[in-house]
Amino acid sequence: MTAPPSRASRTPSLAELREHLVRTAIAGDVATSRENNLDHYRSLALRDPHYLFGLTFEGEWSYHDVLALMSEKVGVTADPGHREGPDTIDPERTIDAVEEMGDRIAKVLRRGAPRVVVATGHPTGLLTVHLAVARFLAERGATLLTPAEGWAYVGGLGRRRQIRYLDSVAMLEDRGTFVHTHEAAPMEAMLAEERPDFVIADHGWAGAAGEAGVETVGFADSNDPALFVGEAEGKIAVAVPLDDNVLPRYYAPLTAYLLDRVARSL
Repeated sequence: MTAPPSRASRTPSLAELREHLVRTAIAGDVATSRENNLDHYRSLALRDPHYLFGLTFEGEWSYHDVLALMSEKVGVTADPGHREGPDTIDPERTIDAVEEMGDRIAKVLRRGAPRVVVATGHPTGLLTVHLAVARFLAERGATLLTPAEGWAYVGGLGRRRQIRYLDSVAMLEDRGTFVHTHEAAPMEAMLAEERPDFVIADHGWAGAAGEAGVETVGFADSNDPALFVGEAEGKIAVAVPLDDNVLPRYYAPLTAYLLDRVARSL
């Protein structure tokens, strides 16, 4: 069993972050199975809307193309004969992408008073990261937009859901509960009301923003290939590979490292 990590009170060193990512299974040997990864890669290749996150692609992106890309960008096993059991996320790729994300955020802040949207489709995991990033941005002069608050629709499961914000981070709410979603429609509604300069998000929130031509950085699991394909085609600026649903406190060192990177780049 993974030993609980200590709470981060300072920015970890590169070596400490790498060790933490592997120890908590944010990267390294992750909980997402090989079977699940490959099923999602096939679904994207077949253009199943649930796995596209609101993105459209110019390339053919066959199943083998997607697997090759995910091996390159995420570090999953490249061998198509490996069909079951565990899979991996390379912590070096996670760290490289986090650093690139930090540099992008710093560049946006240097422009002066950027208008930013922050959103997550994975509130049980990544919300803690987004909340910290949103606070950091606001303290450094960014305007956090909250368009389409209360906008509601009937989602793919036939449930009525609406956009709700917690400390300027957008999520979907269903009968008082923040919910997981891949859907792009909420971000599309937000962009129709107010267009930001920059988006920090995941899942369909990130995909829809990138599809609309908004500069977008996001987080994605090894079974979420759409943002990495979007990055390869230039619609997503940075996609950070990580397990997106470990215990929220486990993301604290990663968040500290990201925000320190931004601060040092300003």
